[in-house]
Amino acid sequence: MRVLELFSGLGGWRQALRSRGTVVAAYDVSEAANATYALNHGDQPKARELATVPLAEVAAQEADTWLMSPPCQPFCRMGSHEGLDDRRSRAFRHLMDLFEEAPPDQLVLENVDGFLGSDAHALLSERIRAEGMHQLDLQACPSRFGLPNRRPRVFIVASRKPLDPRPQPDLAPRLLADFLDAEEDHSLYLGPEILDRHYLGLDLVEPGDRRSACFIGGYGRRFVGSGSFLKTEQGIRRFSPAEVARLLGLPEGFRFPETLSLEARYRLLGNSLSIPVAAWALDHL
Repeated sequence: MRVLELFSGLGGWRQALRSRGTVVAAYDVSEAANATYALNHGDQPKARELATVPLAEVAAQEADTWLMSPPCQPFCRMGSHEGLDDRRSRAFRHLMDLFEEAPPDQLVLENVDGFLGSDAHALLSERIRAEGMHQLDLQACPSRFGLPNRRPRVFIVASRKPLDPRPQPDLAPRLLADFLDAEEDHSLYLGPEILDRHYLGLDLVEPGDRRSACFIGGYGRRFVGSGSFLKTEQGIRRFSPAEVARLLGLPEGFRFPETLSLEARYRLLGNSLSIPVAAWALDHL
């Protein structure tokens, strides 16, 4: 595969792609995301707003596959529910125009469950049908892949070749203890003023548990509905960025630029992919 990685973030699709193909170009407007991508993959994404990328530039990449994770806020449970009318869907709408002019041979899109049945889903399906391509709408969660994390997602897979659904694994989630840092960062523990205000709304888990809630981009700033918090003998703390990265299936050697703030690291992880689940979606191509 010759891949365009669109909304590339920290490079989750590239991690999932492995030896299946080559990323010929990655696009993201986030300076923090692009610095993290370059540090881990050696290539610098194009710092371009996808809503303004011209057809000629896309065609010049000679890619046969598009992999993308558009912003989920227009479709997620706590988002705007404005779909294509949301300003954050502007880039996706532009990509659908480019698809109409110069469609790839294959495409995989990842998003939250609310994408299914949305106007964006309808537009993408319309473009796929117009090209005579085959389409699968898949739903999967990493808790079926041995990871103790709930992150239900939709994958839209399209190809000029016939597609058949592949079975999902049904692995028991491992213990959270397997994903924890050898040495705790004690600055991650919540102070009494935060616990007094938010304790009843926290999703609390312990090292011996086999589950955690979906970590969102606001985990560094929000407490309720943003992910799980770890209860230990010392108190209650956030999961560290490295621990969240492991729960997403990122490799042990994955790094962030040293200058990147804690909140920026959580934001990139919350907007990323579960790597084993994304790899399963790519197995359909």
